[in-house]
Amino acid sequence: MKDRGETRGRRRVALGISLLLCFAERISAQVKYSVPEETKEGFVVGNIAKDLGLDVTTLEDRRFRIVSGPHDMYFQVKQNNGALYVQKRIDREELCEGNEVCAVNVKVVVENPLEVHYVGVEIADINDHSPSFAENEQRLRVPENTPRGARFEIQTARDPDAGMNSIRSYRLLQNDHFELELQDTGYGHKSPFLVLQKALDRETAPGHGLQLTALDGGSPPRSSTLNITVSVLDVNDNRPVCSRAVYTVSLAENAAVGTVVMKVNATDSDEGMNGEVEYALSRTLNRGVHDIFTLDSVTGEMRVKGDIDFEKNQLYSFNIQAADKGQPPTSTDCRVIVKVVDMNDNEPEIEVTSLSNVISEDSKPGSVISLISVRDVDSGVNGQVVCTIPSNLPFELKPSVQENMYSLITKAKLDRETISQYDITITATDLGVPPLTAMKTLNVQISDVNDNVPEFPENPVELYILENNVPGTSIFCVSAHDNDMNENAVITYDIIRGVQNDVASFLNIDSDNGVIYALKSFDFETVKSFQFLVKAKDSGSPSLSSNVTVNVFILDQNDNSPVILSPVNANGSAEAVEELPRNVNVGHLVTKVRAYDADMGYNGWLLYSLQEVRDHTLFGLDRYTGQIRTLRSFAETDDAEHKLVVMVKDNGNVSFLATATVTIKLVEPKEAFAASDLKNTVKDVEENDIKFYLIITLGSVSVLFVLSIVILIVMQCSKPTDFSSKYLQDTNYDGTLCHSIQYRSGEKRYMLVGPRMSIGSTLVPGSNGNTLVLPDRASRASTEDCVYPGWILQHRASQAHSHTGMHADG
Repeated sequence: MKDRGETRGRRRVALGISLLLCFAERISAQVKYSVPEETKEGFVVGNIAKDLGLDVTTLEDRRFRIVSGPHDMYFQVKQNNGALYVQKRIDREELCEGNEVCAVNVKVVVENPLEVHYVGVEIADINDHSPSFAENEQRLRVPENTPRGARFEIQTARDPDAGMNSIRSYRLLQNDHFELELQDTGYGHKSPFLVLQKALDRETAPGHGLQLTALDGGSPPRSSTLNITVSVLDVNDNRPVCSRAVYTVSLAENAAVGTVVMKVNATDSDEGMNGEVEYALSRTLNRGVHDIFTLDSVTGEMRVKGDIDFEKNQLYSFNIQAADKGQPPTSTDCRVIVKVVDMNDNEPEIEVTSLSNVISEDSKPGSVISLISVRDVDSGVNGQVVCTIPSNLPFELKPSVQENMYSLITKAKLDRETISQYDITITATDLGVPPLTAMKTLNVQISDVNDNVPEFPENPVELYILENNVPGTSIFCVSAHDNDMNENAVITYDIIRGVQNDVASFLNIDSDNGVIYALKSFDFETVKSFQFLVKAKDSGSPSLSSNVTVNVFILDQNDNSPVILSPVNANGSAEAVEELPRNVNVGHLVTKVRAYDADMGYNGWLLYSLQEVRDHTLFGLDRYTGQIRTLRSFAETDDAEHKLVVMVKDNGNVSFLATATVTIKLVEPKEAFAASDLKNTVKDVEENDIKFYLIITLGSVSVLFVLSIVILIVMQCSKPTDFSSKYLQDTNYDGTLCHSIQYRSGEKRYMLVGPRMSIGSTLVPGSNGNTLVLPDRASRASTEDCVYPGWILQHRASQAHSHTGMHADG
């Protein structure tokens, strides 16, 4: 608080002193000093007390001091000795900027009495600053057509120092185009100028680098450098220049759209818009070039726009205009040649000139069928063509004298029946990489000639017919095939007369379809087999023919009823009276019923049964032999007369039967002996008659069998074909199998026979002694397309029957 009071008091005193100074009449003399700038703090400028004549000892009491002023901070006085010293570093350029003379006035006050003294302190300059430019670099833009003598002002350097320490001169680094000129500004300063001494050429030197140095007058002198960049402005005084006089490029045909063909490069030594080059296809070009190529106006890149086809155009020659953007623009033409490289892009073309697509099968090798020409629109090896056909065909290509011409000729004999037509694939292949191939198919029809005889599927043919056929209906159908065609394959049929003419005369054949008709009904009991020939003839010219042998076997039907051979009385009735002693033993043969059936096989197989009997315990009948025997001894109570009705029945599908009546009278033994003698005499006569008939029957059958064997032997010797019957193939055949019935059961075949067995035959258990096992020999039907009545049986049926006659002799 005390310090603040003193400070306030001092301020009041200072204010009073200021007022006194305004009115005081006594003012002290002024003292001047000089001190260099940048003097260190504490440096003694001078002794004010001594220079003013003040008593040094009283300075402290008189409060010797510097009053506040704008520059009192730089200096201060010592009250003990009155010296003025530097209190703060002085920067003349900061303190007196822009003044030639820099002085600081200091007010010094002493009291008791009050005195005010003015002390002037001059701040002397030292060379502590270098010249400086406002910018370290200056850029000038000078058009290249600027005339010589043109002047360009350069920025002036500044130096805060004064007098000799300020800027005194400028120096320009040596160059070929500019020199330095200084101009007085009127304020003691000089401004530098650049003067053009030599014409500029931007294309030679687009810019120039200059160096200007400003020097002051200090010792040693200080300097500063200004880098001057002179940019030469372009003038459109140069045309674009193509990088090559002629642009030659090869382009593969079929190049994809967008493919880069080439790039034109033109340069303009001008700059800016004057040096920017634009490209364009010449307007005088054929419009087709504009349709094929497109050009980038900026880059000069040319690309494919349309189809490149060597066959349409092999060379494109045109100009591309390169122009700059100057005003006015300048331009030049770049010559472009595009050579289209042929690619293997065209398949060979085959042209066939057919003399006829039909050729006879009897044509000789070397016969010309067609003329073939091939061509390929490509060039070089891409257009060279090789023509071939498959080697496995009876044809070949014969090259002609003219290139790419061929004749299609036959190289082997033809057979229409083997192959009726050929699809000949003609292959044309060029030699390009990769090769291209074209194919064309030529259809060649082989015309027929009559070179094939009609053929029967089987020769001979076996036909089995049931007897009692309806006259006038068809019994069989022969069918032949001719491998020829059209008229050459039209077959007519005819029966060859003269072989067994008596039988063949009852046959007729339809000449168109081969259906054979029987003009009469056949009887197995009369004719069991016969043979005839059928001729098949085609309609060719000359016609060809062949024969087939038809072996006909008549099959038996159950058309005959059993005939009772015994007993037969004088009237022809099947009745007899037998006397039998009462004392006969059990099993005594009373009599035997004999019967005959003209049919064969099952139809002639007879079975016996008692149809009418009064006492079943007395007499028994053997079902197979017809023997009647006693079953027990007679008793006194038995009747004296017994009537037996015996029924004889065959085994046909529809059975026929006959009956015989046997009356048995029981007599005493003496009467029976007398009657027996008489009966034996009668029976001997009857049995002799029966044996006579049986001998005649067996003889007839034997003669027919021998005749059949002789005929078969003659046929085998006269025919080249190995004829063997489907059902008579056994090497042990003895003539009886033709009178048998054959059937199949599972995988075995069986034959039922009567009392006469075949030599070497084997009995099958459980067959009642009448079944023979035969080997299975199946054959195909030769007349699958023919339809027959139900009574016709053929050898291809699953059950082929051959009947044999069987007598009832048991």
